[in-house]
Amino acid sequence: MTDIKPILERALANVRLTADECTALLESHDIAAIGAAADEIRQRRHPDNVVTYIIDRNINYTNVCNVVCTFCAFYRRPGAPDTYVRTIEQICEKIDETIALGGTGVLMQGGLHPDFGIEWYEDLLRTLHAKYPTFQLHCFSPPEIHNIHLISGLDYETIMQRLKDAGLYSLPGGGGEILDDEVRKRVSTKCTTEEWLDVMRAVHRVGLRSTATMMFGIGDDVSHRVKHLQRVRDLQDETGGFTAFISWTFQRENTALGRRIKDEPTGIDYLKMLAVSRLFLDNIENFQSSWLTQGLKLGQVALRFGANDMGSIMIEENVVSAAGAHNRADEKMLRYLIREAGFTPQQRDILYARVDRMPSVPDQEAVPESADLAALLS
Repeated sequence: MTDIKPILERALANVRLTADECTALLESHDIAAIGAAADEIRQRRHPDNVVTYIIDRNINYTNVCNVVCTFCAFYRRPGAPDTYVRTIEQICEKIDETIALGGTGVLMQGGLHPDFGIEWYEDLLRTLHAKYPTFQLHCFSPPEIHNIHLISGLDYETIMQRLKDAGLYSLPGGGGEILDDEVRKRVSTKCTTEEWLDVMRAVHRVGLRSTATMMFGIGDDVSHRVKHLQRVRDLQDETGGFTAFISWTFQRENTALGRRIKDEPTGIDYLKMLAVSRLFLDNIENFQSSWLTQGLKLGQVALRFGANDMGSIMIEENVVSAAGAHNRADEKMLRYLIREAGFTPQQRDILYARVDRMPSVPDQEAVPESADLAALLS
């Protein structure tokens, strides 16, 4: 096993790590040393001891999808009896509920609908932007943009410019999974690695920002994960357009792939991936704790393994919950977990700008009831 101490010393000396060094860290069992180094880098990048969170919701506008992903329990094939497309009225009702809770934006994604060309997305964005001009529309994903490209015949940059003009504020990094086609072709029929990267390149070229993501544990190994991180870092060097990196482990319940995967990542694997990502992705500012999939306990621990953001209170989420992730938290709980980890909680918006708003419950009163705390942390 490689001695990782010199690698960590290089990272702490602000020397960029190589792919081989990234591999050595991911293969190491010295999680404490890796986590301590990642925590040190986080403190340097965010010296004010603040951990942020966002109030938003994930609106899934349709579950109709014309591709097959064996890791997904959410999608429905066209013509299935339980398909849906949300109406504008339904979407507006969900946005109104979010605003009432102090929300600043919405994350909106859906299946790859075979009948939705770019005009459908433009109409949706224009309608919502006209009604909520200051509300941040963080919508769609590279596979959805690629689907628009296939249907409308437009190049990615034209699509992104038109969606931006219609009111799109930023793009989430969904559909990244593992950015290596050896893995992707085994588990999905949606966009390739290069297509995902090309969409993000177009997003950044038209002046929009986006997040980068990784879902691991879908039959990938360390070599695939390192290639994923390298590709994200290379694109960030080129464009500087990623606001944050978010990783999580595959949620297997109710999925076809879950019945075949024997060894799933553990909590240690998640914390190691987060910490190594913070060390390797030296050009990305923000790293999010994925408490939604990992649970609130591990999500809190992640704040000492490189994460500086607790993510969303997630008023609504339908995709990973369909695959077995049923964790929930309100603003009071997230602020409590952040404070108990030794940080100052701070609400933010989609682009990580701080939101000047009094929380719904003052922090001195925001200790959850013991019964509620036990249920949420179980």
